[in-house]
Amino acid sequence: MPQVKIIAKNFMDMVSSLPAMKLDKLYENAFICEAILRSLPPLAKKYVLQLLYIDVPVSASSLQEWVLVDGASKHRVAVDRLIQLRVFTETVDRKKEATYRLNLMFQMNLRKHVVHGGVLPREPMAANITVRLPSLEELDNYAGQQWECFLLHLINSAEVEVTTKSISPSMMKVFQRGLLSQRDNEGSRLTESGFQFLLMDTNAQLWYIIREYISNSEDRGVDSADLISFLLELSFHVTGEAYNMNTLDEIQRITVKDLADLGLIKLQQGRKDSWFIPTKLATNLSISLSDASSRKQIISFLQQNAHPRVAEKVPSVPENVTDQIRLWESDLNRVEMTPAHFFDDFPSRDVFEAACDFAREYSSLLWEDSKKMQLIVKTDIYAHMKEFLSHQK
Repeated sequence: MPQVKIIAKNFMDMVSSLPAMKLDKLYENAFICEAILRSLPPLAKKYVLQLLYIDVPVSASSLQEWVLVDGASKHRVAVDRLIQLRVFTETVDRKKEATYRLNLMFQMNLRKHVVHGGVLPREPMAANITVRLPSLEELDNYAGQQWECFLLHLINSAEVEVTTKSISPSMMKVFQRGLLSQRDNEGSRLTESGFQFLLMDTNAQLWYIIREYISNSEDRGVDSADLISFLLELSFHVTGEAYNMNTLDEIQRITVKDLADLGLIKLQQGRKDSWFIPTKLATNLSISLSDASSRKQIISFLQQNAHPRVAEKVPSVPENVTDQIRLWESDLNRVEMTPAHFFDDFPSRDVFEAACDFAREYSSLLWEDSKKMQLIVKTDIYAHMKEFLSHQK
């Protein structure tokens, strides 16, 4: 079996890779907090809800006591996920003892959302407006046709050029990167990754494109946190309902038009106003793309190819097997490159300790040597660290 060389991390992995300050900005939206909560493993959800009204840090040893001994692996996965998403802020004292508490912005907005519910920044089309909207079946057909058109462009861009004129240049750059190659005096050709892309299921293909769309958003002058926030917000809209384009800012309007090229959105012009209608691809975005990992593919393969006697059991793949696969995947992703800055020559130990605490507060402390008074922090807080230190001298 050929190896799949396209690695499509899931949506929440991309969220967790945002700098700490952008994550805090993301959690200003209560709907985003709910989307994050939905994406968490069951045990992680339990921790969030149990700590929702606790305003003091909880020690790592106390949290460990909340699970049975045989749940240790699930506990590790849950805590790691919460720290990655900055839902948990971890503090390690000088005795190397860790404590956790909920991100204050996340905690405050999730509390409000639980108690009062939430209201989207836009309401669907009022019943007294006489505009014929597509049926759900017509909407599904539209989404399928748009996606098929997109895939045809990958196979042979020259032959389908006429049918894909609506695809915007920004989206063209996204799906051509790494999937198509072009030599001098020759047309575009699928690369090996392009063939692998065509063999993926629709959800995996869609996530690959959305991931690339988000990844190059800064090049288009769009804040990645704002884009992710809007995409997650779309998942709370109702499939088939029409929403007024006037409720969108300029960046969101461009995004909606790009998503329409892929079949996530259908645009409709009324007598006075323009409307956008989410398809199932948009409203299921945070759910169907929440686990596009190799772990899910392996478990799915085991389920589909299980012996008839084993297939009758529930679950067909034992939990201890799925836990081991989960840990195996975590080990594969354990090492990653992180842009960083090195600090030394602190004027005093008090300033060094204060700098370490500042970096921990934003989950950006990568390494410290208290004896030599040296530390390494993530690049995204470098400017803020310099400003902080300038006030400490």
